[in-house]
Amino acid sequence: MTRARALMDRGDGRFELAGDLVFENVARVLEEGDAAFLGQPRVDIDLARVGRVDSAGLALLLEWAVAAREAGRKVSYRNLPSGVSALAGISDVSELLDAAASAG
Repeated sequence: MTRARALMDRGDGRFELAGDLVFENVARVLEEGDAAFLGQPRVDIDLARVGRVDSAGLALLLEWAVAAREAGRKVSYRNLPSGVSALAGISDVSELLDAAASAG
């Protein structure tokens, strides 16, 4: 299993994740993201280098989208792995994820 690395800050509200987003590492990635996004009016997260995503990884992306909305921040996801869309459809949360994915 490829461990998700720390959220990489690319400047100007742009971030990148790499590796897997799975139950074993999502809590750590959530904390890193929450800290990194503070004070950012817009957050753009590139997921091109993300591998496996389980339901905990989907929950992470949804949590960031909801937290951003509550904070008056915009979040967008680029290069969503295909498995994320499939999980969102099965979980009946596609609309929430699509809103963030198309916000970019």
